[in-house]
Amino acid sequence: MYKKLYPKIADALVEDGYIVIADALPDKLSQELKQFAINEKEFSRAGISSKSDLHLDDTRRLDKIHWLNEDGACQSEFLSFADGLREHLNCELYLGLSYYESHFAIYAEGDFYETHLDAFKNSKNRVITTVYYLNEEWIEDDGGELVVYDGEHNFVAKVKPDANTLIVFMSEKFPHEVLSTNKKRYSIAGWFRVDR
Repeated sequence: MYKKLYPKIADALVEDGYIVIADALPDKLSQELKQFAINEKEFSRAGISSKSDLHLDDTRRLDKIHWLNEDGACQSEFLSFADGLREHLNCELYLGLSYYESHFAIYAEGDFYETHLDAFKNSKNRVITTVYYLNEEWIEDDGGELVVYDGEHNFVAKVKPDANTLIVFMSEKFPHEVLSTNKKRYSIAGWFRVDR
């Protein structure tokens, strides 16, 4: 189902280091994932830093998260898409990606995430980042955009968190931030990793 999408992503990662794709996955899947997130069961505040130094910091990040699991339904389908992409990227780009992890993220009104890199310093772990949006009828005044910068902190892209939009980028190359949102915002953030 997703095989036509995989080469497009791989080519863009080689050429530009990132890609933004509207209408990326089936609408039904996007809607089912949003419905799961709306229920907000077992979501908890997200921390910052690596596992050894994980802590909460209200001045840097305010969202709540829930890690995706194999559920035999929409989460499994999304993870299957990601695993197919992992296999394709390993085959075509020889990246040695060992697994994919991802979580739902909910930003309440006023929440944000300051500029950061997803790859932790001095640790080759997260290689490729994905963000998939679940918000229908999002307008500019709603805020909550993802702003991506290059290694010199020059502006690269501003991505509106529209439902079924997927952004994929190299984790070590692109600092990024989530601007303050003016209404509840839903997404799935994920990372292809090389550690075990």
